[in-house]
Amino acid sequence: LLVLTPLGSTVNGAHSWIVLGGGFSLQPSEFVKITIILGMAMLLAARVDAGDKAYPDHRTVLQALGLAAVPMLIVMLMPDLGSVMVMVIIVLGVLLASGASNRWVFGLLGAGAAGAIAVWQLHILDEYQIARFAAFANPSLDPAGVGYNTNQARIAIGSGGLTGAGLFHGSQTTGQFVPEQQTDFVFTVAGEELGFVGAGLIIVLLGVVLWRACRIARETTELYGTIVAAGIVAWFAFQAFENIGMTLGIMPVTGLPLPFVSYGGSSLITFFLGMGLVANVSLRKHGY
Repeated sequence: LLVLTPLGSTVNGAHSWIVLGGGFSLQPSEFVKITIILGMAMLLAARVDAGDKAYPDHRTVLQALGLAAVPMLIVMLMPDLGSVMVMVIIVLGVLLASGASNRWVFGLLGAGAAGAIAVWQLHILDEYQIARFAAFANPSLDPAGVGYNTNQARIAIGSGGLTGAGLFHGSQTTGQFVPEQQTDFVFTVAGEELGFVGAGLIIVLLGVVLWRACRIARETTELYGTIVAAGIVAWFAFQAFENIGMTLGIMPVTGLPLPFVSYGGSSLITFFLGMGLVANVSLRKHGY
């Protein structure tokens, strides 16, 4: 909430930062992702792990959704549409892992589609967000303006070929043709300088992390641990897919960093917190 006061600062169109001074800043919406996972897990798993219920009832699911809706609405006011997209995927992943009725999942998908149409028709999105979706729908739209980032990103990745131009030798990278190389578009650097092999290796390493987290979620005996691990898997998987996808032109451009690769203090801290939670679930599985 402090972000919406004069203490908040705007970066790249999103009023979602708090400047701490000394060159440091904080993006609270990153920590909301963990809050939603832990809060929903506590509510959905409490009675199941206690042996009172076989799966969460409708009242418990409503409480969990209400818990998640409040911070999501606040983040939407910033507006930080990319973070809201991640939170929606987290909620769906948590519900699927909890064993709640599939009617909730299908209902949320339908409500999300209706909400997206309403947001578009009511012109709630800012101009820069509408422009990003327009460029995604029509890649040839305004290549020197709104479509510049994605066009340059695809040129950089395509020029890398199989093995890349070599570390620090990419013409698109060194020439600063691709903006936000260290954060949103960091995958273009890998594609150009390390080629298909290096960029593919990054995807494989992220896949290993997700695979291990999925195994932990499946093997733990407590629903709480399953939900926490599954929520983090949903978070990491979607954010990685969105970040890489927007550089390839298969997803709209959002300000989401690539897990463990993009520069950024708040996001990197939350990624490591997420991995710490998954590791803790694994330890509890073994009785530690």
